[in-house]
Amino acid sequence: MQSTVTPTHCPYCALQCGMNLTPAPDGTVEVSERADFPVNRGALCGKGRTAAAVLAPGVRLTSPLVRDEGGTLVPASWDEALDRIAAELGRTRAEYGPDALGVFGGGGLTNEKAYTLGKFARVVLGTSQIDYNGRFCMSSAAAAGIKAFGLDRGLPFPLEDIPKSGCVILVGSNLAETMPPSLRFFTELRENGGTLIVIDPRRTRTAEQADLHLAPRPGTDLALALGLLHLVIAEGRVDEEYVRERTAGWEDARAAAMAHWPEYVERITGVSVPQLRRTVRMFCEPESAMVLTARGPEQQSKGTDTVGAWINLCLATGRAGRPLSGYGCLTGQGNGQGGREHGQKADQLPGYRKLDDPAARAHVAEVWGVDPDSLPGPGRSAYELLDALGSDIRSLLLMASNPVVSAPRAAHVEERIRSLDFLAVCDVVLSETAALADVVLPVTQWAEETGTTTNLEGRVLLRRRAITPPDGIRSDLEVLHELAARLGVEKGFPTDPEEVFEELRRASAGGAADYSGITYRRLAEEDGVFWPCPAGEAADGGEDALSGEGTPTVHPGTPRLFLDRFATPDGRARFVPVSHRAIAEEPDDEYPVLLTTGRVVAQYQSGAQTRRVAELNAAAPGPFVELHPRLAARLGAAEGDPVAVVSRRGRAVAPARITDAIRPDTVFMPFHWPGEGRANTLTNPALDPTSRMPEFKACAVRLETVET
Repeated sequence: MQSTVTPTHCPYCALQCGMNLTPAPDGTVEVSERADFPVNRGALCGKGRTAAAVLAPGVRLTSPLVRDEGGTLVPASWDEALDRIAAELGRTRAEYGPDALGVFGGGGLTNEKAYTLGKFARVVLGTSQIDYNGRFCMSSAAAAGIKAFGLDRGLPFPLEDIPKSGCVILVGSNLAETMPPSLRFFTELRENGGTLIVIDPRRTRTAEQADLHLAPRPGTDLALALGLLHLVIAEGRVDEEYVRERTAGWEDARAAAMAHWPEYVERITGVSVPQLRRTVRMFCEPESAMVLTARGPEQQSKGTDTVGAWINLCLATGRAGRPLSGYGCLTGQGNGQGGREHGQKADQLPGYRKLDDPAARAHVAEVWGVDPDSLPGPGRSAYELLDALGSDIRSLLLMASNPVVSAPRAAHVEERIRSLDFLAVCDVVLSETAALADVVLPVTQWAEETGTTTNLEGRVLLRRRAITPPDGIRSDLEVLHELAARLGVEKGFPTDPEEVFEELRRASAGGAADYSGITYRRLAEEDGVFWPCPAGEAADGGEDALSGEGTPTVHPGTPRLFLDRFATPDGRARFVPVSHRAIAEEPDDEYPVLLTTGRVVAQYQSGAQTRRVAELNAAAPGPFVELHPRLAARLGAAEGDPVAVVSRRGRAVAPARITDAIRPDTVFMPFHWPGEGRANTLTNPALDPTSRMPEFKACAVRLETVET
């Protein structure tokens, strides 16, 4: 085992905090601060500090598992496990066709693994049926960003710009719990004289830090943004010169906003007219301002329009494409950004190219050495793919995801997974989804492998291997290499991550997410490189940087987007006219309360890894139902009493947590746990028509007491 200190990055959220890893003689790994990394400057949350606990042999998988004739998962050799997967995938393809094969990935996979998984699905399996759990993360913000700016990158500026802005509106984010080290940027914002406005139905730890907290009814963020834009227009605060010189489509967006007068918006949202006016004043009076959204406004069946309305507010006030201003999205998963840029998403090819674009297909096909016509077209989005399991899709290869806990309408998704002819899962632990598999492959973790991720700023980072994985563990790249060979594709699936990245550079060259000017050497020497970063042309007349010949100029990367022009054909941002509409499932007499979901500080996503860490479980041991005292009194529930939350999709039971920090018409449940407290048993899979994002954030429920 190495004894040196290895600088690397946390395996959890999209901050990708810098940390140092030091192997100890007893086989454990020490996590320590890495003060030189600008995103977290040494700060780590509890999840980051305890991340090495999941590396322990007693916690993680150490042998392939194969389901025997009696239905039990038993240890098996790698050859036996891989042979079985290849045989079953081949049998399904021969009997039902390539689109009967599904591939489901994860936002925690490195860029190299996400790229290879997308290539494997399309080149080896020939299936269009691939998507990933990042569809549940920021797909609505991505769709809105592309419509408005021509490009989707979570933040178009570094986090370090936030403290220097005049005002930040934070919509639907509880970053004090979901990404705690980032809170310092907002604390510094206020220390510098700027103001923070938090929009959330709950008075969260983040909302408690705000100068102004607005608590709208869940699912009404679209109306709220339109009401604010109405006031901007009515009060003469539109930056007319900016709108004229840098945008298009203003008149239609203006007309749509004017239909949302303040009193109407107050009735919809519950946010008072004086609060609306105060928000506009705080946002418009400083020279610079930002709007940052997270899952709250995005995980809705109208999430794309909702984010679009917030972007319209930025454009009308001249707050996009200017220093210390703009719209940004706080990506959630560790590599949620890079995971979709390079081919896991149903409609995309590497470099953020569109799968239905003939030029994009030709470029990537040339890199892959295949006929463009052999590449399948766009497939189903994540929930639609899961819903088709056991019917149109008969066999599934799943990596780094746990949809039995994380997907909406989770009981139905679990049923569909159980109905598959064959399921293979690659994971580091035996998640609830892996426990249903026919074959489970134990794969390397973040500290045991080298690879790149792309954080919420669009900063490409190098995670370094710090320790040797235990015997019996292989990387996802090795798995895909072995499966490709067994399925008849001997070349094109290297196991060395740097070799994969070199191919990714070529595949992304010229695309929206251009990584061609980024190398492992640069990433090791710098604090990451912001894309787009095209390869430079040779200054001495030789070849360009991708060829390895000549002396190429070095592109510095792009920390700040849109300062000169937007990524549209004419360089202008686009207003998109949107109007308020109700959530897919409004409360009624039978289901009179709204449910919203989210995270807690000590757990992460489906909890598959964090629920195996004693310190984190002690801090957050299980699910709960947060409800207002008035709602609890009507129900007759006291603190800690079991409460049943019932929707049209199922029933969940968890202890009551009574607080006046939530609206009286709303209950909240965190979604990290399986079993009877599984929040996603209740959630609504109604999809946004553009992004195909499910409506996790609002559905109608009723509450029932539970006899003990």
